Amino acid sequence: MVPVGLVGAGARAAEVYAPALETCPDVDFVAVWGRSPEPARRLAERHGAVPCPRFDDLLKRCSAVVFAVPPPVQAEYASTAAQHGCALLLEKPIAGDLTGAEQLTSAALRQKVPTMVALPWRHTDDVRRFLSTDVPDVDPAGGIRRVLSSTPAGEAPAPPWRGARGVLRTYGADLLDLLEAALGPVVGMHAHGDPRSWVGMSLDHSVGRFSEASLYGGRTRGPDVAFVEVSGPRGTADIEALAGLGPNAYQGMVAEFAGTVADGRSHGLGIEHGLHLQRLVESAETDLVLHG
Repeated sequence: MVPVGLVGAGARAAEVYAPALETCPDVDFVAVWGRSPEPARRLAERHGAVPCPRFDDLLKRCSAVVFAVPPPVQAEYASTAAQHGCALLLEKPIAGDLTGAEQLTSAALRQKVPTMVALPWRHTDDVRRFLSTDVPDVDPAGGIRRVLSSTPAGEAPAPPWRGARGVLRTYGADLLDLLEAALGPVVGMHAHGDPRSWVGMSLDHSVGRFSEASLYGGRTRGPDVAFVEVSGPRGTADIEALAGLGPNAYQGMVAEFAGTVADGRSHGLGIEHGLHLQRLVESAETDLVLHG
């Protein structure tokens, strides 16, 4: 089993990552550290882990670190963890700004530590079937995506910093990642709207595919939904990407991370992919400011 430490003791750490780490058979959940000692102590004791008074104490106990803290904090401590040779499971965005994301990516690549970015949609059975079977069956030429979200968003707890940036910051990385997985890399984008309420995006994908995406963050009734539809000469395939998101998806994500650590290599959804997604999201946010 891979000895793993958790950084953070807020709602996402307590309700998402700690249960997944404790129940994953490939992980030894050994330690918790947070900048607020008392919540970290309670969380560690609840899951049979050791509460660490200092971040360095956590690094001495584990070979991999899972982060559930705001992006600027993550970038700072993940760089230190990489220097200690620890593998990294990172939230997105991976840093508070692009400069920080680029510096963190450089540090992780320089140290050659395994990395993975938390993209839980990719770890649901429904999305895996959609990408492996349904999308190839229709040979898509393009697609449409629609996210309807309340604030704060999501089945899993959304941290306050994410909700404050709006629906694009809440779901943009997951949506763009799924679009690229289905239609190919995004090579051009135009965004318009208001990041606090409704955002529209026109996307050009490689090999001549196109898609449209809309994200609405002011829903007052019903759960968050993320509808994805692709069409081609052999028909249409669609999915609601949030329907299967739950404990099993997060446990599967943690298990894949553990496998990555054991293999000593970065995941396909590693830190370079996280940097790419952050560039796309921040490019859309810039577009909204300039042309919204």
